[in-house]
Amino acid sequence: MADDTQTASDALLRLAAAYDITPDWWGFDGQHNVASAATLQGVLAALGVDASSPERIELALAHREDMPWRRTLPPVVVVREGRHAHVPVHVTHGDPVEVWLELDPEVGGGRRELTQADVPVAPRTVDGRLVGRATFTLPADLPLGWHELHADGPSAHGRTPVVVTPDRLELPEVLEGRRAWGVMAQLYSVRSRRSWGVGDLADLADIGALTARLGADFLLINPLHAAEPQVPMTPSPYLPTTRRFVNPLYVRVEEIPEAAYLTAADRTLVEWAGEQALALDTDPGPIDRDAAWTAKRSALEVVFAVPLSAARQADLDSFVEEQGPGLETFALWCALAERYGADTRTWPADALEPGSAFVAEARTELADRVAFHRWLQWVADEQLAAAHRTALDNGMLLGVMHDLAVGVHPQGADVWSLGDVLARGASVGAPPDMYNQQGQDWSQPPWQPDALARAAYRPYRDMLRTVLRHAGAIRIDHVLGLFRLWWVPQGASPSEGAYVRYDHEALVGILALEAHRAGAVVIGEDLGVVEPWVRDYLSERGILGTSVLWFERDMHGAPLEPQHYRELVLATVTTHDLPPTAGYLAGEHVAIRERLGLLTEPVATVRAAAAAERDRMLDALRARDLLGPDPSEREIVEALHRYVLATPSVLVGVSLADAVGERRAQNQPGTDQEYPNWKVPLADSAGQVVLVDDLFTNARLYSLAAVMNEWR
Repeated sequence: MADDTQTASDALLRLAAAYDITPDWWGFDGQHNVASAATLQGVLAALGVDASSPERIELALAHREDMPWRRTLPPVVVVREGRHAHVPVHVTHGDPVEVWLELDPEVGGGRRELTQADVPVAPRTVDGRLVGRATFTLPADLPLGWHELHADGPSAHGRTPVVVTPDRLELPEVLEGRRAWGVMAQLYSVRSRRSWGVGDLADLADIGALTARLGADFLLINPLHAAEPQVPMTPSPYLPTTRRFVNPLYVRVEEIPEAAYLTAADRTLVEWAGEQALALDTDPGPIDRDAAWTAKRSALEVVFAVPLSAARQADLDSFVEEQGPGLETFALWCALAERYGADTRTWPADALEPGSAFVAEARTELADRVAFHRWLQWVADEQLAAAHRTALDNGMLLGVMHDLAVGVHPQGADVWSLGDVLARGASVGAPPDMYNQQGQDWSQPPWQPDALARAAYRPYRDMLRTVLRHAGAIRIDHVLGLFRLWWVPQGASPSEGAYVRYDHEALVGILALEAHRAGAVVIGEDLGVVEPWVRDYLSERGILGTSVLWFERDMHGAPLEPQHYRELVLATVTTHDLPPTAGYLAGEHVAIRERLGLLTEPVATVRAAAAAERDRMLDALRARDLLGPDPSEREIVEALHRYVLATPSVLVGVSLADAVGERRAQNQPGTDQEYPNWKVPLADSAGQVVLVDDLFTNARLYSLAAVMNEWR
């Protein structure tokens, strides 16, 4: 590979552009940055393109240009409803071809003949064959859904999905003409006296019921994506093994109906396991997922052995059928991970290919474990459905709002099962920004754009459908990843990456289609360095944005006045990547970075900037008569929320950590073992653990909820 300071040649830049790699970008500091030749070669290699020499670059360019002409039909066609679209069909030059559309059975099915458009395109010689291009028109009146395009002729036999997506995702009727506020919680951190050491789905139901009665209309929680099926379990909910399925760590054992039919001996086994885990609920130290899961898994295995009634078996069978091969493959990966370890780098070579004879034999040998992991997903799905229903029954307009992580663990189930749809040789991250000036490497393999298109975006669709099963809304973490992702080549530093662009029309459109079908609101976390047109585009498609008070500033760096906030956003005072508001006001975000060596500027400079930021915000509060001369911490926190309520934002979120006075951050971006990320149990300003049980009488929570209801 070239020296990392070498300037890219014109041919390398053309090849990068052909694969939608952006060779330059503007940083958070306003500086223009240019990717080195080594970076571009590394990103291309992760895309499966050899750019190691001038000759190979020219070959790769020629291959890229010929690629569409080798296919009869594109791998997938994604269009917006109400718009015509042209589809190229490639045949031997001069051959006839018939093209028609089979409509999605979910919208009634049927067949539509397509007509050829008068779009002359010169033929092209590809692999020794003269290939012609016929252009056919998709009509503008196609219904929303997943249709199938067919082509047939002497030299053309093919079919491809046609996905018709909403032009705009409209807000649900319950939000028409009104605003809503809700609570944001890291579920694992909010434990009760029955939680087995980690907040669970029964706790979610209780939190939803309580906050709904306090006036909240949604409950935004951390991603519930599955982690490893054995210890050690990755603590970050944003680094799961799969984004499609749920972590059974969140299952409440006693809420499973079959737990009522345990024998006395088996009940003793479950209670013994529970006693060890229940003692963790009041532990103020880091949350111990490994201890909690070890105890819970042993109890779940006891309950799993209880025979199901005929009706319950039918429900399980229906769930398994609905989730299809994806569930079966995930359950098989879990069984293999139990046998060989969750890190696939330690697996036998034959086990790395899901379609191998070795894996087929293992499927038979591990049938009981595969069945256990299928059952776990069904049980989790039932309890999640119950929690969402409880929130709605108690008056919430939206109920549970799920969070979708950016990516997955590099040695996890999705990487194993999805093949080349996830890229190898690069990971997702972020260039340097004001809060992490060394850049970030999240270690997650990105979607491979071409492979994802060849798969007709089905892995993406299936993931969305499963996550949206029991949701009134979904938050898309780093929604900019639907437009471009920062790829860090293997072995490079986070600052030595480059942006790779995606087909945002397809990704956003399919997201809107699946949310429309689920009746869910979509919120995109559009913080950070954002190209201005991206926010406009998302708003046009009905995807809400995100506004965090501390990040919203005018052109002079002063706090943005409430009336200038965007309307179609979820507005909040804080976010999970910052300390809770009490901690932020005390400068905890500076202190953490100083302790961990993450600052690139003198600490005195950063502290002074933080103090100035705080003073400007307090001045803004006083200017609106929201704050007295000598306010308490609680009064400042409530005033900040009144400030956000003064915006036109359609959704306003309140961190549960803010509502109880917590000061400690859940996560410090750019760190791994240096800080107890995602392990901090909910506590008050004195560091005393706050349980779900305590929330029902927490004066500070009730006071802040009263503030949030003032605008009504």
